[in-house]
Amino acid sequence: MKPDSTDTPPVAQPAKQWQGLDEYVGSAEFQKAVQDEFPEGASEFTDEVSRRRFVGLMGASVALATGAGCYVRPAPQRKILPYATQPDQLTPGLPLYFATAAPLSGFGVGVLVRSNEGRPTKIEGNPSHPSSLGGTDSFTQASVLDLYDPDRSQRVTHRGLASSPDEAIVAVRKALYDDAGQPKKGLRLRLLTETVTSPTLGAQILKLLADFPEARWVQHEPAVGSGARDGLTRAFGRPLNVTYDFTRADVVLSLDAEFLEGCPGSVRYGRDFAERRKIRKNGKTLAEVHAKPHVHAEGEGDDHEHEHKDGIKPEALNRLYAVEAMPSTVGSVADHRLALPVTLIESFVRTLAVELGVAGVPGAAALPDAAKAWIKPLADDLKAKAGKSIVVAGSHLSATAHALVAAINAKLGNAGTTVIYTEAIAVRPAGKVIDLKTLTAEMAGRQVDALIILDVNAAYTAPADVPFAKEIVNVPFTFHHGLYQDETAVLCHWHANAAHYLEAWGDIRGHDGTVSLQQPLIAPLFSGISAIEFFANVFQNSARDGYDIVRASWRNMDEVRKSYPGLPKVDQFEVFWQQAVRAGVIAGTAAAPVTVALAANWAADAPAAPAFNPTEQLEINFRPDPTLYDGRFANNGWLQEVPKPVTKVCWDNAIYMSEPTANKLKLDPAFFRWTAGEHGRAQVNVVELTYRGRKVLAPVWVLPNHADDSITVHLGHGRERAGRVCSTQGEPNAAGQNVRGFNAYALQTSDAPWTAATGKDAAGKPDLAIAKTKKVYFLAQVQGQTSMSQKDLFIDYEWNRKPVRHGDVELYKKNPAFAKITPVAAAETEPINRNVPGPKPHSHGGDSHGGDHGHEGGHDSRLHSLTMYYDDDKFKRFTPGLKPDQQRRWAMAIDLNACTGCSACVVACVSENNIPVVGKDQVTKGRLMHWINIDRYYEGNPGDAGLKTLFQPRMCVQCENAPCEIVCPVGATVHSADGLNDMTYNRCVGTRYCSNNCPYKVRRFNFLTFVDWDTNTLKLGRNPDVSVRSRGVMEKCTFCVQRIRGAEIVAEREHRKIRDGEILTACQSACPSGAIVFGDLNDGHSAVARWKEEPANYGLLAELNTRPRLTHLAIVRNPNPAMPKA
Repeated sequence: MKPDSTDTPPVAQPAKQWQGLDEYVGSAEFQKAVQDEFPEGASEFTDEVSRRRFVGLMGASVALATGAGCYVRPAPQRKILPYATQPDQLTPGLPLYFATAAPLSGFGVGVLVRSNEGRPTKIEGNPSHPSSLGGTDSFTQASVLDLYDPDRSQRVTHRGLASSPDEAIVAVRKALYDDAGQPKKGLRLRLLTETVTSPTLGAQILKLLADFPEARWVQHEPAVGSGARDGLTRAFGRPLNVTYDFTRADVVLSLDAEFLEGCPGSVRYGRDFAERRKIRKNGKTLAEVHAKPHVHAEGEGDDHEHEHKDGIKPEALNRLYAVEAMPSTVGSVADHRLALPVTLIESFVRTLAVELGVAGVPGAAALPDAAKAWIKPLADDLKAKAGKSIVVAGSHLSATAHALVAAINAKLGNAGTTVIYTEAIAVRPAGKVIDLKTLTAEMAGRQVDALIILDVNAAYTAPADVPFAKEIVNVPFTFHHGLYQDETAVLCHWHANAAHYLEAWGDIRGHDGTVSLQQPLIAPLFSGISAIEFFANVFQNSARDGYDIVRASWRNMDEVRKSYPGLPKVDQFEVFWQQAVRAGVIAGTAAAPVTVALAANWAADAPAAPAFNPTEQLEINFRPDPTLYDGRFANNGWLQEVPKPVTKVCWDNAIYMSEPTANKLKLDPAFFRWTAGEHGRAQVNVVELTYRGRKVLAPVWVLPNHADDSITVHLGHGRERAGRVCSTQGEPNAAGQNVRGFNAYALQTSDAPWTAATGKDAAGKPDLAIAKTKKVYFLAQVQGQTSMSQKDLFIDYEWNRKPVRHGDVELYKKNPAFAKITPVAAAETEPINRNVPGPKPHSHGGDSHGGDHGHEGGHDSRLHSLTMYYDDDKFKRFTPGLKPDQQRRWAMAIDLNACTGCSACVVACVSENNIPVVGKDQVTKGRLMHWINIDRYYEGNPGDAGLKTLFQPRMCVQCENAPCEIVCPVGATVHSADGLNDMTYNRCVGTRYCSNNCPYKVRRFNFLTFVDWDTNTLKLGRNPDVSVRSRGVMEKCTFCVQRIRGAEIVAEREHRKIRDGEILTACQSACPSGAIVFGDLNDGHSAVARWKEEPANYGLLAELNTRPRLTHLAIVRNPNPAMPKA
């Protein structure tokens, strides 16, 4: 589709997109890094310090750097023996897939796990599971690495010495039961766990509490606040669970809620939210979106028109408002974002509730003018979309704020339509649950006789004013069951190593209550047992395995149906069981919606709104780390090295603040410089952060779009007993400690665990202060690496290629093909876009370069236009002798309007393609090996309210005119018959000419041997279908060619064509928002062909005549014209 006009927007100069403050100000360091493809430090092959560091890293990641980094070493040869009796259903070379569920904070996400010869190697989402719908997040993708982590606990210990499981069980029973085997009724037993939704484990714990009347259950979630649970209880008089239907929400208001990442249901919410962001010319209308879904009779299929309605028309585009302090993925994709200190968000909600007409709203504190200007237009928009909107609050906001949000949703009529309430999902018996602070006080008073801990690291995650680690020594008997010998395990008398969820049977509930069965894919590597097996062995004195325990809990279907009325009736339990195990989902177990009404006293006894004076106060926010969560993934190299979605910092945490806040604190916001490597090492200030008498030394990172007078620190770093990935010999943190980052839990307090404003200490001085030190620190910040910026040194001009094309919905309606306009070559927009490979190859006859069209008086066929953009079909050159049904053109499209920058695709690519982890030092040298970069751009001026944040996944675009191919002296990178830009690793001699000639900067070079050839457990996790690369070899995205070839073999064996959607690349299958599509362009009805025919589809750097097979769909925002202008 041609754009209606090739004119650029009517502004003096197109807004520049920049990736960091150094690029915005045009620092000399940035300009030098852009010009030097391989600057000093990036090309050095020897580095004594890094080699020593590699030895420490090698044992804790699937492909970490090792002491073998100075020479090429093949995998050790071993004698191969055939199966004496080949296992059933196992064919060497053909993977099997098993359904299970990945847990996080007690809730499960359905997954399908690939097993290669009995080894779990890759995790995919389960399309049948309502919490997944086929997508996953980065935590789930990386959990397979935790399975093979050699730093996992490998034995039972008693006071640090090796023991046996039988001795541990005997010790526990002796402490809890009398000689007759009866429970000690007066025993003050305490059980410490995270949230539990498992029906089997929950039933075991409830029986335990019944057997021990004085027992209490402590549920500790360091990454999840209690505000939502307490607020709903206050609003409706009983604990409830809430879920959201974003597919039916025209307007969404997010109040510091990261609903797209890291919370129960976030994967599903990402998919649902993105469905209302994918603009398609044949998409659903607004009426069709809100129409009740048609339930097809058995055997009835969708018509062709309905099948292709995989998006929405512009009129159905949703609108997202975000109010937050720390920039998040939600705020980054919002149509309107208000940077507001979290302390004032509750007052914002109170003011909004009054404007909406909610009765009984308690008074609010004064708001800044920018927030006041939001209230009326926002309220008007919500009123106009009553019953079709969602207001969602972050779990760390107060109970009062959550009660207010419930009242707002009730007032708008959202309850029961877009906001669904059900009975509580988590097991939480009334009167039996206490918090960690209460437990610690009991231990200090010697009121606890026995403490059993199930995989909770409270010694590390407890707030600073809750001295759990100190008081646990007062308990006569302590037992820890977990995956690691962590900070808590070493303080307990007994420790038993736990089984990973991929090694054990179990069950767990999703965000909507749906139950999934968990099944093992491999025998426990270190003979660990699951929590339900531990309970059966100890409290039931029964040595049954997990399979029998879980199966028995579901066998009495009549009894089970009392808890799950929607469970279908079955004649034979075995049929039900087999179906549930295979599907990974037990149908009919989702929690039923309930009708709710606000309690009469929902606003009674509400505390006064917290006031905040920005001239005198500073705010501190504690948040879970976007990649390490609460610290449980600190020893996972994949998650340490993946850049955090917004900040793009890896291997560290920092104190984040805005530029005005840095100026106010007398910090120089410009005092960071890029040093060494390919623009990946940032030198920043180190400050002393003091809060309520406790101090930490930490680096400072000035972050655009952060709220003023507010700082944010991430929890989960500074672990002392996590494993070798967390130890940093030779790479100390800002305080000189050999740990990754600083421990923010050392500042957190129990009375204000998430947000606190400056108060006064006993001496009348501010209890929150930041003081600059003379120290500097280096952060691994990867956004500036492999930049596509281009500057003409002769005329001192930087080309504004505007890699991320974006506009608003009104611009799209006027000119749907606005994104096809190339900023640097607008006059040649038509031939450039004709040159981008599409679903219908253009003829290369005379009409393209000659003929008589385009000239009133005809055209001399002997004349040819002077242009390098020809729309000839080069595909015929790639397929000599192939039959038409064998000719394929693999291509990919990415919808930037659906991408949230979550990085799940990055981790999935690492897992699928055996990509090595190189460590912080190598990252700072520009040696990060990720095949996918999630670029984060800003557009506008730092500090402006309208500063835009834009995400763009960038990987090899599989050019048809590939600049890399023509410069390789050994033909290591060539074109395949189906148009892929392939790498032949055995030919590569490491000249790096290809990387230098690649305008997209997506090629990665193995400067050292980054692969661990020695750790046995890590070998089990590698994908056998992908070559493991060694030193001196270039690599890049292959469109998961191993999956393509596998599907071709299956299709050929079955004498059929490859079906559309049969091949899913690793990034495509992992993407929670469904922003990536892959397929054959020769299939005109394929999803990728339909996406590429969209008017908003454009080729990145297509003006360079690369003819990219990977294209992007532009970002289209839906701003409210009534909102205040930025």
